[in-house]
Amino acid sequence: MSWFANEDFWKDMYDWLFRPARFQSAKEEVERIVTLSGIRSGNVLDLCCGPGRHAFEFARLGFNVTAVDASSFLLDKAKELCSDLDNVEFVHADMRDFVRPNHFDLVINMFTSFGYFEDQEENMKVLRNIKKSLKNDGKLLMEMVSKEVLLLNYRDSVVSEQGSKMLIEKHSFEPGMARMRNQWIVLEAGEYKVYSLEHYVYSGQELKMMLQTCGFSNVELYGSLDGTAYDLNAKRLVVVAS
Repeated sequence: MSWFANEDFWKDMYDWLFRPARFQSAKEEVERIVTLSGIRSGNVLDLCCGPGRHAFEFARLGFNVTAVDASSFLLDKAKELCSDLDNVEFVHADMRDFVRPNHFDLVINMFTSFGYFEDQEENMKVLRNIKKSLKNDGKLLMEMVSKEVLLLNYRDSVVSEQGSKMLIEKHSFEPGMARMRNQWIVLEAGEYKVYSLEHYVYSGQELKMMLQTCGFSNVELYGSLDGTAYDLNAKRLVVVAS
């Protein structure tokens, strides 16, 4: 079983990946997405929506939101968060399979939720499906850690603590540096669990060329959701494509 298909991974990592501060920042992030993309109304696809923090804020702004995730656990969290809203549709689906032709004004893919699949053609299929799902004047916005940003701040191990729990992250690259290998070790009450993760880490230009190959003609790179330049001061890789 692939790590991203393991529901135990999302359950055990939920408190680490989705701390309260991430939910608190979602409102401002969505406002920045709207400004950067120029899409101020219509249909939004939150692809790999996780617990729905961005879907919730888009729905509050009046967008019609389709929230897609392959994890039933995370999708249930999103449904709970958005329970008082009637303009959010939830879809349990693998991002390789979801496509809704010519339907969305905006597609977002946030928090490094791309590059999971070992076969690079499957990652390309995700981008092709997104292109098909966008209206002619629609936009895609992706936000992730990039190879350049990661290497500038690289540490081969990181230790975090949360109450009585400890998370040890060990990082390395496969030969050729296309894919990153991670071991996440969770320690609690004298017991531990180990999860192994592998995924592609793209440079800005690598992702730009992939998007162009999949039919996107206009691809802009930014160093944050503020629209700052993608340079040595970049905090993340943000791509806006149409």
